[in-house]
Amino acid sequence: MRAILHALSFLSLCTSVFAATAEQWRSRSIYQIITDRYALSKGANRDACDPGDQTWCGGTWNTTRENLDYIQNAGFTAVWISPVSQNYEGPRTSYGDAYHGYWIADVTELNNRFGTSDDLKALSAELHRRGMYLMVDVVVNNVMGTSIMPDLSTYYFKEQSQYHPYCPIQWGNTTSEQDCWLGDKVVTLPDLNTQDPTVVSGYTAWIKALVSEYEIDGLRIDGELSSSHVNMDFWPKFSSAAGVFCIGEVFDSDVAQAAQWQGTDALDSILNYPMYGALVDAFGIPGSLNTSALTDMVTQSQKTFKDTGLLGNFLEDQDVPRWSNFSTDPQSKYNAMVFNFMSDGIPIVYYGQEQAFHGSGDPWNREPLWPSNYTNTTTYQLMSTLNKFRNFLINGTTGWLNSSMEILTTSPYGIGMMKGDVVSILTNIGSPPQNVSIAVYTPYKEETSLTDILSCEQYAVGSNGTVVVSYTEGGHATILLPDRLMNGSDLCGYYPGRIDWLGETVSTQAASGAQFVSGSASIFILSVLLGICTILVMS
Repeated sequence: MRAILHALSFLSLCTSVFAATAEQWRSRSIYQIITDRYALSKGANRDACDPGDQTWCGGTWNTTRENLDYIQNAGFTAVWISPVSQNYEGPRTSYGDAYHGYWIADVTELNNRFGTSDDLKALSAELHRRGMYLMVDVVVNNVMGTSIMPDLSTYYFKEQSQYHPYCPIQWGNTTSEQDCWLGDKVVTLPDLNTQDPTVVSGYTAWIKALVSEYEIDGLRIDGELSSSHVNMDFWPKFSSAAGVFCIGEVFDSDVAQAAQWQGTDALDSILNYPMYGALVDAFGIPGSLNTSALTDMVTQSQKTFKDTGLLGNFLEDQDVPRWSNFSTDPQSKYNAMVFNFMSDGIPIVYYGQEQAFHGSGDPWNREPLWPSNYTNTTTYQLMSTLNKFRNFLINGTTGWLNSSMEILTTSPYGIGMMKGDVVSILTNIGSPPQNVSIAVYTPYKEETSLTDILSCEQYAVGSNGTVVVSYTEGGHATILLPDRLMNGSDLCGYYPGRIDWLGETVSTQAASGAQFVSGSASIFILSVLLGICTILVMS
């Protein structure tokens, strides 16, 4: 029976892997890479990439495809790659070369620095073969130039009327932010007039063709606040033409300002910069350690955003300093990571976060990954466990994914929160042991047995549903699930095949007879479903 259920789940995945909707992305976790910095081809010089040089280091769509095991083995179910469009190809600028992929020239042509059309198709196909989604960064707000009067013949949009006239942005003025140019006079970012019908039709035709040609599952809208730098009524047209999940960058810590860009009249989702700021405030060491700010942000977000379950949760990306710049203590990062995986939203990890990269900002936060030797670090192991547990919850029957998180306790030392049946207790005290504790009042009955999936330690619920976590051994995160719900998680000894029945555990060997009886039928059904899946993917 288990094989049949797995087969049905796999078939469902196969039929939904292309043109993925927001609802399908809700269950995903995303690993973000800069294509040029993720992996090198065999035999390449691994010591020749200094991020301070701001130039190409040699990563491609092929080298990404050849090194997907590192991402998939950590449990991620989607990969977000750099923009794929043709970039500026002129003389080197004072800010280096376009290695990052965000200096767009002709949006309809591919970036030959990263490979060919066949290479991008091969990457997409390999991700889908693994049951993973492909998210592609796109820049819509602007192109790139080296003067305020660039040669428009090199761009997809070649008419002056398709651009706003040059003006520097006056921050805080919405009209100025939407119509004036980002960048400076050294590297200008000519601003497209996305109210011009020819621009709208050009962009919608391009994105529809791009998504279809390369079987892209989702888009991340970039361009230094591009989501909020473009008139809002452009986005429903663009998103409809794309036909896939769209998540935008709205670089704003104010919930009310950021939230207006999510919804049917805007985008499916945005990156959760307001929560990112609150996490820095709550867990950064040294810092304010303001847990109340985090609790308040959860409350504000749930009241203001259309759907917090679709927001992109992150601690690092290419536009902000690495977490190590805010906190010198690894446990603070672990606790903040647990929040992002166990709260509402889609967890996103920027490449190198698991390797403790510490670049302070552009270009230092765009380091090559290969000097790390893709080491199985403590952080890599943590995100692997978090992904395994989150995927187990998603595939279960308790409704965890669509439940709304609740803050149970706020303490100067951390918070307790609950989503579905999972209680997470997080602390900001850091690694050194302290004689402090956090008491959390749960809805569970006294003497209910809970397992911490990170340490495998068991907790018994006390009177009034109380669970107490002490930190005499340091500030570790705790994720608790009732033992009765742990079966099949493959964590803490609850391996697939283990059956708890009226408090007694039957081993896999004892259950193997029943499994064998259904084995032949399961294998037959699985083979049929895999055949159907192959036909669906090939058609």
